[in-house]
Amino acid sequence: MALKYWLIIATLSAILVRCRVLSSKKELKPSALVYPTPVVLVTSVDENGRPNICTLAAVGILSGKPPHVGISIRPSRYSHGLISRTKEFVVNIPTTDIVRETDYCGVVSGRTVDKFREAKLTQMKAKKVRPPIIKECPVSLECKLKDVIKLGSHDLFIGEVVNVDVDESVLGSSGNIDYGKLSPVTWNPITGEYHGLGKVLGSEGFQKRK
Repeated sequence: MALKYWLIIATLSAILVRCRVLSSKKELKPSALVYPTPVVLVTSVDENGRPNICTLAAVGILSGKPPHVGISIRPSRYSHGLISRTKEFVVNIPTTDIVRETDYCGVVSGRTVDKFREAKLTQMKAKKVRPPIIKECPVSLECKLKDVIKLGSHDLFIGEVVNVDVDESVLGSSGNIDYGKLSPVTWNPITGEYHGLGKVLGSEGFQKRK
């Protein structure tokens, strides 16, 4: 009988502990707290071909075949109008080596500042779109605008990737991008901090190969 009561008490204790763990989560107001997010430098041009750079962390893959990416931009930003009118942009992936330049391009406006000149970044001609690629960024995705979805504070620009420019220095032996060599920049929207990537934790399907 004593053992029976002991088992009941132990079970109840475990349930109480479980409830305390579950109740430890706190509700926050709805917000887009997906983190970390990749940081990119988006290039665009005006009707006269004058280029601009926009730093964004609201970016993601939307489709693999055909390849589409999405970037979200506030309507008040200069690049919003440029891309809306010219229908083209380039998503350039910066490295930790140019994090200062990346930050600079996000805190000044292209309406009054030539960001290429002030940040000392180098323009390179893209293959299939008018906006230039950034030489200091080892990976650049040339995009044609397919659609714009108004969501609220930001508009989602959907771009079809029509060409990818890659610096040979970040290619691995397989001919694909080696992310260990790429050293991309990520963003924490909660703290407003830039981060690099951590160590490799595994590869797709690795847990099934045990």
